[in-house]
Amino acid sequence: MSINLLPIATVTNSRTTPVDDHWSEIISVIELEDHIPTEAFNNIADFSHLEIIFYFDKVVDSSIVFSGRPRGNPDYPLAGILAQRKKDRPNKIGLCTVELLEHSGRTIKVRNLDAIDGTPILDIKPVFKEFQPEGEIKQPEWVADLMKNYWQ
Repeated sequence: MSINLLPIATVTNSRTTPVDDHWSEIISVIELEDHIPTEAFNNIADFSHLEIIFYFDKVVDSSIVFSGRPRGNPDYPLAGILAQRKKDRPNKIGLCTVELLEHSGRTIKVRNLDAIDGTPILDIKPVFKEFQPEGEIKQPEWVADLMKNYWQ
């Protein structure tokens, strides 16, 4: 089966390389592509947070591995690609929950999007409290260490 997707928007920001840390200082503007009507953003400002689904268009197929130590750190366990959130994924799809800062016409401005300048956006969804997980979120200890500077 083949799935063909057309980007609905594009990211503009100051990050031109996929560096692993310090994403909270990056403010991104997401602008709708010409084939998406402006009305697609109607009432989006009623939400504080959005889920952004994007395409890692700069990832080359040869960099995709299905298991490894996160960030190559020997202190972390071997983890399958589906137990990590790295960009080198089989379908090159990224997902991030962002804070919506502003909506103006065909653009939105967001914080905490870990996508570089020019990244194609595949979809945008508002965050509903009712879709958030119930109960405690479980994760291994190495994740907190890996993430300690990601949003700083």
